[in-house]
Amino acid sequence: MSADVTVDPSDPTPPFEQLRSQLEALITTGVLPRDARLAPVRQLAGDLGLAPGTVSRAYRELEAQGLVQTRRGAGTRVCGGFVAEDGDSRLAALTRRFVADARGLGAADDDVIAAVRAALDAG
Repeated sequence: MSADVTVDPSDPTPPFEQLRSQLEALITTGVLPRDARLAPVRQLAGDLGLAPGTVSRAYRELEAQGLVQTRRGAGTRVCGGFVAEDGDSRLAALTRRFVADARGLGAADDDVIAAVRAALDAG
């Protein structure tokens, strides 16, 4: 799983939030299905070059959102997130997450639309 998430030290977003938002997107879009086990805290911290407390905080935030559950001996597993199976629902979930993240950065609606257009033009 650590190959699916990255942390950019030059990004002003705190590392725990970068990790949390990427894992949330993987869960809400169905890439990480219900009952999938997340990497142990120490392993993921080592893989990403983070302190274990940083990974723990991201996991706690995901647990507070109802997306994962941590149990002693069973690790941290996906317990919520993606429900529907069709592509449109996955795209809608991913889009909602992008818009929420963009607004969290203070982007106006016109800026969000311009960013999507620029990404479409580039890709």
